[in-house]
Amino acid sequence: MYLSSRKSVVLNFNPFMSFNPDPKAEYNDQLTRATNMTVSAIRFLKTFRAGCLEPEVFHLNPDKSDTQTFRRLIRFVPSSVSWFGAYMVNAYPLDMSQYFRLFNSTRLPKLSRDELFTDEKAKHLLVLRNGNFYVFDVIDRDGNIVKPSEIQAHLKYILSDNSPAPAFPLAYLPSENRDSWALLRQKLLENGNEEVLQKVDSAVFCLCLDDFPIKDLVHLSHTMLHGDGINRWYDKSFNLILTKDGNAAIHFEHSWGDGVAVLRFQNEVFKDSTQRPAVTPQSQPAAVDSSSAVQKLSFKLNDALKAGITKAKQKFDATMETLTLDCIQFKKGGKEFLKQKKISPDAVTQLSFQMAFLRQYGQTVATYESCSTAAFKHGRTETIRPVSIYTKKCTEAFVRQPSKHSTEELQQMIAECSKYHGQLTKEAAMGQGFDRHLFSLRYLAASKGISLPDIYQDQAYAQLNHNILSTSTLNSPAVNMGGFAPVVPDGFGVGYGVHDDWIGCSASSYPARNVHEFLQCVHKSLEDIFRVLEGKHISS
Repeated sequence: MYLSSRKSVVLNFNPFMSFNPDPKAEYNDQLTRATNMTVSAIRFLKTFRAGCLEPEVFHLNPDKSDTQTFRRLIRFVPSSVSWFGAYMVNAYPLDMSQYFRLFNSTRLPKLSRDELFTDEKAKHLLVLRNGNFYVFDVIDRDGNIVKPSEIQAHLKYILSDNSPAPAFPLAYLPSENRDSWALLRQKLLENGNEEVLQKVDSAVFCLCLDDFPIKDLVHLSHTMLHGDGINRWYDKSFNLILTKDGNAAIHFEHSWGDGVAVLRFQNEVFKDSTQRPAVTPQSQPAAVDSSSAVQKLSFKLNDALKAGITKAKQKFDATMETLTLDCIQFKKGGKEFLKQKKISPDAVTQLSFQMAFLRQYGQTVATYESCSTAAFKHGRTETIRPVSIYTKKCTEAFVRQPSKHSTEELQQMIAECSKYHGQLTKEAAMGQGFDRHLFSLRYLAASKGISLPDIYQDQAYAQLNHNILSTSTLNSPAVNMGGFAPVVPDGFGVGYGVHDDWIGCSASSYPARNVHEFLQCVHKSLEDIFRVLEGKHISS
C-alpha cells in the first residue's frame, strides 16, 4: 500500500510526534538535548540488538500482569510455555518485527514500487543543518557507544559551522513524486554520488538541527510535519528534529512501521535522556579533533540534477502553502472524569469530531481511526469506523434538537456510543475489521489479473474509502502532540490525545475545508458532552 504509491511521502504519509520538554529547563539547550537524545537513541539500539529490550505486552488485566512479581516469575519459565503463563493473566505479547527497521534504514525510490533498505553494519549518524549533510561515527569499532563528550564535541562543531545553505539543497528531492525522485536518484548515482548516498541511506538515523526557536504550537506543527524542505531527509526511517530552543520531535516515514514502534522508541528515549542524561549543561565537550572525525558530504550535481532540485523546491513550496494547521486544548476535563462516568475517553473524543462536522457542514462523512493489530504476527493496523447509527442519532440530538431531549436521554445516547465504540475497537484490534480484508482481496485480485468483484465498483465502497475525517490518537508522558496532513483534498487530518484532565487536538486541512472553524466546533461539542455528563442542560 505504501511502497507502491507514487505520491510524495511528505504530507501524504509521514506524520510527526513531538516530545514534551525536558522537565529540567536548563537541559533544553539544543546542544545538550541533542547529545542526550542521540546517546539515549543509541542505547536503545544496543539494547534492542542485544535482545534485551523488554517485550511489548498488551495487558488486559494490568493489576495482575504488569507487575515486577509477574516479570520475575515469567523470566524463569521456558519460552515454549511462557506464552501460556501470560495468557492465564490476560497479558498478550505484541509483534515487534518492525523494530529492526527503526535504525540504519531508508526508503529507496524505485520506478513503480519503492524498496526498504537496511544496513545494520553502519556505525555513523547523519546530521543535517542548514541544508548541509554531515556524518560521524556514534558506535566505535568494538560496537560500543562513542563517548557522550565526543558526540557533544562533534555536534558543537557542526553547530558552529558557518557554511551557507547549498544553492541546490538535495533534501528537496525525497519530497518529489516517487517516480520523478527515482529517475533523479538514478542520475545522482550516474553522476558519481554512490558513496555519499550510501552514507545517507545507511546512517543509524537522521538528526536535524534547526537554527530557529519555536513560536507556538502551530509553528511547531509546521516545523515538525514538513519544515522548510532543506533540513530533513524524508526517506529515512525517522528524523529526530531539534530546534534552537531544544524543542524536539520525531518525523517518520510510514512504510516500514507504525506509531506503536515509534512511540515505544520515543518513550524510552525521553525517559532515558531525562532520567539518565549523558551530559549536563555544564559538561565540557571532549578535546577531540572534530574537523577530522566529522565528514561533510558534498554532492556532484549536473544541470539536469540542478533543474530537478529547482522543480522539486517549487512544487514543495507551492504544496506547503496550501496546508493549514491549528490546535486546541480543551481544559474542562479529560480521562479521569470520563472514566468516573464509565464512558470511553476515545469514544467521547471521536463523538466530538462527528458533532463538529455535522455542526459545520450539516452532514456525516466517512471517518477513519487507526488501530494497531500488533497482537498478530507482522500485524500493522486496522481501521476503526467511528461513525455508526449510534453516533448519528447522538450527534443529531445534540446539534439539531438539544431542547427536545432530557439530559438523561442525552447521557444514555453517549453511553450507547461509548459501548459500541468499545466493541468496534476490540474487533479491529483482534482482526475482526473489514478494511484490510477488503484491501487484501482487491490487491490479490489485481496481482492475479482477476477482474474486480462488483463490491469494489460500488459507490458506497468509493465513498467509504474517501476518508474526510482521518484521525489517530497517541497518549504518552513523552509526547506533547502529534500531527499529519489530510488524506484527501477535502478532508481533515486530526491527531489527538486524551490526558487526565484535558484533551488536546491538532488538525490540518487544505483550502477546501476550514480547520479553525472545525476545531472551534470540536471545542463546543466537547463542552456540550461534558455538561451533559455533569447533569447540566446545554444551550442550542
